[in-house]
Amino acid sequence: MTDSRPLTFVVLLGSLRKASFNAAVARALPELAPAGVTIKSLGSIGDFPIYDMDLQGEGIPAQVTEMADAIRAADGVIIVTPEYNYSIPGGLKNALDWLSRTTPQPFVGKPVAIQTASPGMIGGARCQYHLRQVLVFLDARTLNKPEIIIGQVSAKVDHETMILTDPQTREFIGRQLAALATSARAD
Repeated sequence: MTDSRPLTFVVLLGSLRKASFNAAVARALPELAPAGVTIKSLGSIGDFPIYDMDLQGEGIPAQVTEMADAIRAADGVIIVTPEYNYSIPGGLKNALDWLSRTTPQPFVGKPVAIQTASPGMIGGARCQYHLRQVLVFLDARTLNKPEIIIGQVSAKVDHETMILTDPQTREFIGRQLAALATSARAD
Protein backbone atom coordinates (compact mmCIF):
# COMPACT_ATOMS: atom_id res chain seq x y z
CA MET A 1 0.00 0.00 0.00
CA THR A 2 1.34 3.42 -0.97
CA ASP A 3 1.83 5.98 1.80
CA SER A 4 -0.24 9.02 0.91
CA ARG A 5 -0.43 10.76 4.28
CA PRO A 6 -0.56 14.57 4.09
CA LEU A 7 2.80 16.32 4.41
CA THR A 8 3.87 19.82 5.35
CA PHE A 9 7.10 21.29 4.01
CA VAL A 10 8.61 24.60 5.11
CA VAL A 11 10.68 26.96 2.98
CA LEU A 12 13.88 28.55 4.24
CA LEU A 13 14.63 31.51 1.96
CA GLY A 14 18.28 32.58 1.75
CA SER A 15 17.60 35.98 0.17
CA LEU A 16 16.62 39.22 1.88
CA ARG A 17 16.15 41.31 -1.27
CA LYS A 18 12.63 42.60 -1.96
CA ALA A 19 12.70 41.82 -5.70
CA SER A 20 14.49 38.51 -5.18
CA PHE A 21 14.29 35.93 -7.96
CA ASN A 22 14.71 33.25 -5.30
CA ALA A 23 11.70 34.63 -3.43
CA ALA A 24 9.74 34.33 -6.69
CA VAL A 25 10.77 30.66 -6.89
CA ALA A 26 9.80 30.14 -3.23
CA ARG A 27 6.38 31.75 -3.74
CA ALA A 28 5.68 29.36 -6.63
CA LEU A 29 6.25 26.22 -4.55
CA PRO A 30 2.78 25.80 -2.98
CA GLU A 31 1.10 25.63 -6.39
CA LEU A 32 3.76 23.23 -7.73
CA ALA A 33 3.47 20.82 -4.82
CA PRO A 34 2.09 17.34 -5.42
CA ALA A 35 -1.30 16.37 -4.05
CA GLY A 36 -1.31 16.04 -0.28
CA VAL A 37 1.64 18.40 0.25
CA THR A 38 1.29 21.81 1.87
CA ILE A 39 4.19 24.26 1.66
CA LYS A 40 4.63 27.16 4.08
CA SER A 41 7.21 29.93 4.47
CA LEU A 42 9.37 30.02 7.59
CA GLY A 43 9.59 33.81 7.61
CA SER A 44 12.63 36.01 7.24
CA ILE A 45 16.13 35.09 8.34
CA GLY A 46 16.76 38.84 8.32
CA ASP A 47 15.25 38.95 11.80
CA PHE A 48 18.10 36.88 13.25
CA PRO A 49 20.93 38.70 15.01
CA ILE A 50 24.49 37.90 13.91
CA TYR A 51 25.46 34.65 15.62
CA ASP A 52 27.66 35.21 18.66
CA MET A 53 28.33 32.58 21.33
CA ASP A 54 28.15 35.30 24.00
CA LEU A 55 24.68 36.26 22.74
CA GLN A 56 23.72 32.57 22.70
CA GLY A 57 24.77 32.44 26.35
CA GLU A 58 22.05 34.98 27.10
CA GLY A 59 19.49 32.67 25.50
CA ILE A 60 18.41 31.66 22.01
CA PRO A 61 16.45 34.54 20.40
CA ALA A 62 12.69 33.92 20.13
CA GLN A 63 12.68 34.19 16.31
CA VAL A 64 15.32 31.43 16.13
CA THR A 65 13.38 29.19 18.52
CA GLU A 66 10.15 29.72 16.55
CA MET A 67 11.81 28.81 13.25
CA ALA A 68 13.51 25.76 14.79
CA ASP A 69 10.15 24.60 16.17
CA ALA A 70 8.53 25.00 12.75
CA ILE A 71 11.32 22.98 11.11
CA ARG A 72 10.99 20.21 13.72
CA ALA A 73 7.23 20.07 13.16
CA ALA A 74 7.55 19.92 9.35
CA ASP A 75 7.91 16.78 7.29
CA GLY A 76 10.63 18.38 5.15
CA VAL A 77 12.51 21.59 4.38
CA ILE A 78 13.11 23.34 1.08
CA ILE A 79 16.02 25.78 1.05
CA VAL A 80 15.75 28.32 -1.77
CA THR A 81 18.77 30.57 -2.04
CA PRO A 82 20.98 32.67 -4.27
CA GLU A 83 24.73 32.20 -4.47
CA TYR A 84 26.96 34.96 -3.09
CA ASN A 85 30.67 34.99 -3.90
CA TYR A 86 30.65 31.33 -4.99
CA SER A 87 29.04 30.24 -1.71
CA ILE A 88 26.17 30.46 0.79
CA PRO A 89 24.77 33.95 1.47
CA GLY A 90 25.91 35.25 4.87
CA GLY A 91 22.34 35.62 6.15
CA LEU A 92 21.52 31.99 5.38
CA LYS A 93 24.74 30.72 6.96
CA ASN A 94 24.00 32.85 10.03
CA ALA A 95 20.49 31.35 10.27
CA LEU A 96 21.85 27.82 9.98
CA ASP A 97 24.43 28.57 12.67
CA TRP A 98 21.70 29.79 15.03
CA LEU A 99 19.28 26.98 14.21
CA SER A 100 21.98 24.38 14.82
CA ARG A 101 22.36 25.66 18.40
CA THR A 102 18.77 24.78 19.35
CA THR A 103 17.93 21.55 21.14
CA PRO A 104 17.06 19.20 19.69
CA GLN A 105 18.85 20.34 16.54
CA PRO A 106 16.00 20.61 13.97
CA PHE A 107 17.74 19.26 10.85
CA VAL A 108 18.71 15.84 12.23
CA GLY A 109 17.19 13.24 9.91
CA LYS A 110 15.02 15.88 8.23
CA PRO A 111 14.46 15.54 4.46
CA VAL A 112 15.84 18.69 2.79
CA ALA A 113 15.69 19.85 -0.83
CA ILE A 114 17.89 22.64 -2.16
CA GLN A 115 16.96 25.08 -4.90
CA THR A 116 19.22 27.83 -6.21
CA ALA A 117 18.56 30.48 -8.82
CA SER A 118 20.85 33.05 -10.38
CA PRO A 119 20.84 35.42 -13.34
CA GLY A 120 24.14 33.80 -14.34
CA MET A 121 24.61 30.61 -16.32
CA ILE A 122 25.64 28.38 -13.41
CA GLY A 123 22.50 29.08 -11.38
CA GLY A 124 24.03 28.81 -7.92
CA ALA A 125 25.68 25.40 -8.30
CA ARG A 126 28.68 26.37 -6.17
CA CYS A 127 26.39 27.47 -3.34
CA GLN A 128 24.65 24.11 -3.47
CA TYR A 129 27.88 22.22 -2.91
CA HIS A 130 28.85 24.36 0.08
CA LEU A 131 25.34 24.14 1.49
CA ARG A 132 25.38 20.37 1.14
CA GLN A 133 28.58 20.28 3.23
CA VAL A 134 26.88 22.24 6.02
CA LEU A 135 23.81 19.98 5.85
CA VAL A 136 26.03 16.90 6.21
CA PHE A 137 27.30 18.29 9.51
CA LEU A 138 23.69 19.04 10.57
CA ASP A 139 22.81 15.41 9.77
CA ALA A 140 20.04 16.38 7.37
CA ARG A 141 18.79 13.91 4.75
CA THR A 142 19.55 16.05 1.72
CA LEU A 143 17.79 15.05 -1.49
CA ASN A 144 20.37 14.38 -4.19
CA LYS A 145 18.20 14.38 -7.32
CA PRO A 146 16.66 16.10 -9.07
CA GLU A 147 18.86 19.12 -8.43
CA ILE A 148 17.18 22.48 -8.95
CA ILE A 149 19.84 24.86 -10.25
CA ILE A 150 18.08 27.63 -12.17
CA GLY A 151 20.46 29.53 -14.44
CA GLN A 152 19.41 32.72 -16.23
CA VAL A 153 16.48 33.02 -13.84
CA SER A 154 15.82 36.63 -14.86
CA ALA A 155 14.40 35.29 -18.15
CA LYS A 156 12.15 32.86 -16.26
CA VAL A 157 10.40 35.32 -13.95
CA ASP A 158 7.92 38.04 -14.90
CA HIS A 159 9.62 41.22 -13.65
CA GLU A 160 6.38 43.11 -13.00
CA THR A 161 4.67 40.43 -10.92
CA MET A 162 7.81 38.55 -9.76
CA ILE A 163 6.10 35.26 -10.66
CA LEU A 164 8.06 32.26 -11.92
CA THR A 165 6.59 31.74 -15.40
CA ASP A 166 8.94 29.34 -17.21
CA PRO A 167 6.94 26.11 -17.79
CA GLN A 168 9.98 23.80 -17.94
CA THR A 169 11.41 25.18 -14.70
CA ARG A 170 8.03 24.90 -12.97
CA GLU A 171 7.63 21.29 -14.14
CA PHE A 172 11.14 20.36 -13.01
CA ILE A 173 10.56 21.91 -9.57
CA GLY A 174 7.33 19.90 -9.34
CA ARG A 175 9.35 16.72 -9.91
CA GLN A 176 11.76 17.65 -7.12
CA LEU A 177 8.88 18.32 -4.74
CA ALA A 178 7.40 14.92 -5.59
CA ALA A 179 10.80 13.30 -4.87
CA LEU A 180 11.00 15.14 -1.54
CA ALA A 181 7.50 13.86 -0.67
CA THR A 182 8.59 10.31 -1.49
CA SER A 183 11.65 10.75 0.72
CA ALA A 184 9.59 12.17 3.59
CA ARG A 185 7.06 9.35 3.36
CA ALA A 186 9.85 6.74 3.45
CA ASP A 187 10.30 7.46 7.17
